[in-house]
Amino acid sequence: MEQIHATPRKRGRPAKAAGDYRETRESLCRAGVAALTEKGFSATGIDEVLKSVGVPKGSFYHFFASKEAFGTELIKLYAQFFARKLDRFLLDESLAPLTRIEAFCQDAERGMERFGFSRGCLVGNLGQEMGALPESFRAQLTNVLVDWQIRFERCLEAAKSAGEVSASIDCASWATFFWIGWEGAVLRAKLERHGEPLRLFADLFLKSLRS
Repeated sequence: MEQIHATPRKRGRPAKAAGDYRETRESLCRAGVAALTEKGFSATGIDEVLKSVGVPKGSFYHFFASKEAFGTELIKLYAQFFARKLDRFLLDESLAPLTRIEAFCQDAERGMERFGFSRGCLVGNLGQEMGALPESFRAQLTNVLVDWQIRFERCLEAAKSAGEVSASIDCASWATFFWIGWEGAVLRAKLERHGEPLRLFADLFLKSLRS
């Protein structure tokens, strides 16, 4: 999947100017998202995130009260980023609705390929380790997935209106099915370090809808 990139900063005390303060916080968040898409929450240490952007350890608590608070912010940031990404494809009226879904899947594969399939989905990664995470993450992660499903449901409803799929299909159920299967495909692509699982799932999903 497409990633949010971390921007290195020089070491030093937190900047006092509002703009610099905001830039440092955003750099920490970008680095945190990159780490969580690759390794997950439990395996990511605050020290390595701070080091990657050149911020001293003692500065972390100027921005976040705890690692849990940091994780909450990263989930929120990733959800906002990914919602914009989905809308860029699913609301593109220059393409037929099912072609929009296909375009999203192809772009996601290219995004993973750019990082050698070492990074996956932050939400999927955290969902797999939920037993070891703060309980507060559970509802937040579930709500993100539900939001993604709703966006897909709307696109499928558009496909139904356009006659691309049967008028009898339950778009909500198919949207839920997509995200259950897609997160598994992302995991498999990350495990095997190639995009075939993504292509296989996307192809079968779309063929099933069109049949």
